[in-house]
Amino acid sequence: MDEDFACFLAEFGPAIDKRYVPPATIARYRGKLPDQLLAYWDEYGWCGYADGLFWTVNPQEYEPALEAWIGDTPFMERDAYHVIAHSAFGTLYLWGEKTGDTLRIFAPASCGFSSAADNDVDRDFQMRVFFGSLWRDTNDVEGLFAPALKQLGRLAHDEMYGFVPALALGGAPTLANLKKVKAVEHLVILAQIEPLYVTETGI
Repeated sequence: MDEDFACFLAEFGPAIDKRYVPPATIARYRGKLPDQLLAYWDEYGWCGYADGLFWTVNPQEYEPALEAWIGDTPFMERDAYHVIAHSAFGTLYLWGEKTGDTLRIFAPASCGFSSAADNDVDRDFQMRVFFGSLWRDTNDVEGLFAPALKQLGRLAHDEMYGFVPALALGGAPTLANLKKVKAVEHLVILAQIEPLYVTETGI
């Protein structure tokens, strides 16, 4: 285990709801995603961490959400992106085949954060840094994860906590407005409510 992933596990704890990654899927993404990520998949599978606050996922399952959010944007011309992880509340972590960790989307508020690609950085190293720099607080929303976990129960690998009504429709980020929903379907619905607004920033 590398030092960065060890830091990630120290922060997020043991995995839950682990799913085995077939060799054919690893082969499918060889050359598209860093070998380091594929090694994590092979060793740890796709799973949840911190009781389901953060999830590594099968990018193929999230292609409908990816298309819904950036399919009609200039980002699709800039790079080929894949959803590699998401938070319990719908922060999408996208990885560009050429640009790496340069685009993230907070779906509930229809906002994205983009940064310039550093072409001098080794992508395997960048992947290690991606995991090593993750924090629980930045994946939570208004401190709602712990009470949502207690009230609504632990998420399955294909679920997330969604605000109903959506924040974009005037809903409030409160525990009373949270429901357990199917992740991909909910993310697609959120993308149809309000256009994505992207801020150029360092990630």
